[in-house]
Amino acid sequence: MYLRPAGDHRVTAPIGVTRTPALIVDGRIARRDRNRIAVLDAVIALFAEGVLDPVPEEVATHSGLSVRSVYRYFDDRDALLRAAIDRNLERVRPLFLMHGIGEGAFDVRVEQFVTSRLRLYDAVVASFRAGCARGAVDNIIRDQVDFTRRALREQTEKHFAPELCNLAAPTRRARGAALDALSQFDTLDHYRLQRRFSPRETHALLVDAIGALLTPVPQPHKAQP
Repeated sequence: MYLRPAGDHRVTAPIGVTRTPALIVDGRIARRDRNRIAVLDAVIALFAEGVLDPVPEEVATHSGLSVRSVYRYFDDRDALLRAAIDRNLERVRPLFLMHGIGEGAFDVRVEQFVTSRLRLYDAVVASFRAGCARGAVDNIIRDQVDFTRRALREQTEKHFAPELCNLAAPTRRARGAALDALSQFDTLDHYRLQRRFSPRETHALLVDAIGALLTPVPQPHKAQP
């Protein structure tokens, strides 16, 4: 018999005994899963390199697998891109969470929000760009992008609810929309790619802009008659 270290529960066969069909099938399933993940990670890597709509040949080269293998795991190109975007979003999901959302002093919450949003942006932006590009022709991917935007908007409104709730309805609606626009991935892309702001500059301008939007303006004191 094959001796295993304590705590090693891998299924093995005695020396000289042929593996059972079940073990062979399990091995094939494990290999298939590894290859499938390799394909998806190759697509995500291509997104990061600016290839937002990769063809299977490019994916095969990056994954070290054959083009035939790429097609084996996904019905078509759209299914491949959807799965890659889903995998990356699932991988960075913990970065979306903010502890104590809506709690604490305003200045502290602004800093927490900006730090969290930019960290999430850096982790997901390549897949987001790919989703925007492919969403023009794929309704499922477009729905994924729209869902992401809604989730970011809801998080923003919840985090700054104490300030927004103190505003009159028309002002609250206008400033809530401006706050949302400031912090969406599309706008962060504009800051970084079009305006050429560094990460530090982007952080500073967001802190400044959010403060300007939500800090109450002192009302002039009216003299008593």
